[in-house]
Amino acid sequence: MEREQKTSLIEEYRTNPKDTGSPEVQVALLTERITGLTDHLRTHRHDHHTRRGLLRLVGRRRRLLRYLNNENRERYLKLVQSLGLRG
Repeated sequence: MEREQKTSLIEEYRTNPKDTGSPEVQVALLTERITGLTDHLRTHRHDHHTRRGLLRLVGRRRRLLRYLNNENRERYLKLVQSLGLRG
């Protein structure tokens, strides 16, 4: 992920001007990495090391989303809708 792309994601999903680590920012960054790895695995089907890393990222994103859902349902729903997750 490029630095400019990461910075733009942080600016879009942050909750205050100094925010870089809120669950919204972390989920947005993980979603971008997951999308990139998914595209990579479409062309390199036998890259099992990358597949394992992808599954770890998906698990981390799932845990962060569960935490956000338990803490603040409105923020969770807004984030899921803006990222296009959960179908």
